[in-house]
Amino acid sequence: MLRRLYDWMIRLAGHPKAIVAMGAVAFAESSFFPVPPDVMLVPMVLANRHKAFRIALVCTVCSVLGGLLGYAIGYYFFETIGNWLVNTYGLQQGLERFRAGFAEWGTWIILIKGLTPIPYKLVTIASGAAHFDLFTFVWASIVTRGIRFFVVAALLWKFGEPIRSFIEERLTLVTWLFLVALIGGFVAFRYLF
Repeated sequence: MLRRLYDWMIRLAGHPKAIVAMGAVAFAESSFFPVPPDVMLVPMVLANRHKAFRIALVCTVCSVLGGLLGYAIGYYFFETIGNWLVNTYGLQQGLERFRAGFAEWGTWIILIKGLTPIPYKLVTIASGAAHFDLFTFVWASIVTRGIRFFVVAALLWKFGEPIRSFIEERLTLVTWLFLVALIGGFVAFRYLF
């Protein structure tokens, strides 16, 4: 089943509308959707290495725009939508510590957490809930999301075939490592922040 899903994603990555779908995932992940855009970014770059940086740019722009929605949810609707999203992910305690940290470390929180497996939607919602400076939020989001997606794209562009071979030969291991990183991000946010 895993092999069929991987093959389907590689085929989808070559579809003319794949970049639109990845952009939608990047947008949604920054505000409410649980699956990160890397799920589409990696196979899309592997399937179209000559478009690696265009794919990373679309992913970055859509992620930052989605981050603005997450910021608005935290700023205007935290008591309703934002609180529901935080409760859905079981991250209430971590969010309170996270919000409190914005007073002292706001920009660094955005820059560092945007690179980690900690769900970015929590950074965006917390930024809005803390009424963090919007201009600083936007430029920090552009930097951190750009670094994350462009580094992945550059590595795949440069070392595409060996990385693709590694993934295909060890698909189960790579999938488990990705899931551990994703779940670890949620757990780290809940218990460490």
